[in-house]
Amino acid sequence: MKLLVTGGAGFIGSHLCEALLAQGDTVISLDDLSTGSNSNLESAKLNPKFTSVTGSILDEPLVDRLVDSVDGVFHFAAAVGVQKILKDPIGSLLTNIQGTEIVLNSAARRKKLVMLASSSEIYGKNPIMPLTEESDRVLGSPLVARWTYSEAKAIDEAFARTLHEKEGLKVSIIRLFNTVGPRQSPAYGMVIPRFFDAALKNQPLIIHGDGTQQRVFGHVSDAIAGILSLWNSEKGYGEVFNVGGFEETSVKNLAERIIKLTDSKSEITYQSYSDLAKDGFEDLARRVPSTAKLTKTTGWKAHKNLQDILEETLNHLRAS
Repeated sequence: MKLLVTGGAGFIGSHLCEALLAQGDTVISLDDLSTGSNSNLESAKLNPKFTSVTGSILDEPLVDRLVDSVDGVFHFAAAVGVQKILKDPIGSLLTNIQGTEIVLNSAARRKKLVMLASSSEIYGKNPIMPLTEESDRVLGSPLVARWTYSEAKAIDEAFARTLHEKEGLKVSIIRLFNTVGPRQSPAYGMVIPRFFDAALKNQPLIIHGDGTQQRVFGHVSDAIAGILSLWNSEKGYGEVFNVGGFEETSVKNLAERIIKLTDSKSEITYQSYSDLAKDGFEDLARRVPSTAKLTKTTGWKAHKNLQDILEETLNHLRAS
């Protein structure tokens, strides 16, 4: 197939481009490079079936032209990361809502296949774990940037589902949970690359809150395998699927493991939530995915545990 990946120069998007090329597809990446990087596409650019286009999903004529030229669309372009959302809330909302509307409308008019990347942020602070695709959304104030981002992704999902029901758009939706691995930047507040960056410089690892927050991290290669298992199955149109890992850990334990793995002299320090709240930040006590629906639909399972993830990330950082 000939496929368009919006956000193709991003962390997950670039890995997706490589995986699609590996299975023989022709791939076009569209990215405005606001958080993505051309360096992420160095490997993909060696393949003659790959094309990189620098541009915005808010550019409707450009999106229309690219969508018209392909068989299907992976819509992964989004404003992501705590720091990005806090620094540019209006731009983030425009990208995540208006940009998605442009991409999905273009695909619906042309009857193209679509996969929409959503987020575990959809669930908000629902305390009932594990989170399934049917779990309720529990949100805080819309004046808090984190929940505004959650609302934007929910609007994206609702718009996709409506286009499926009303116009027959063949769209499937994936909700990604804490996807990590090589190429993930520390610049936007992502915890594992941020901790590694500090540890390798022997600087303090700053934990928000007391570090008892529980998370499950999934390796990007497992996430890509899950995404492609659904895409290649031609199942699940109009439905939502969680994609995530399986090993739960506290943020404090994560910091300790990274310090040990890197043989760092770093210390762990703590930043209070009251300080973070001034910037519109609110954290979660626990977030654990259920990926049983995707496993039942396609047979996919995540394979890499947290130690695999940390070791591979460190090896990549030392080699780069």
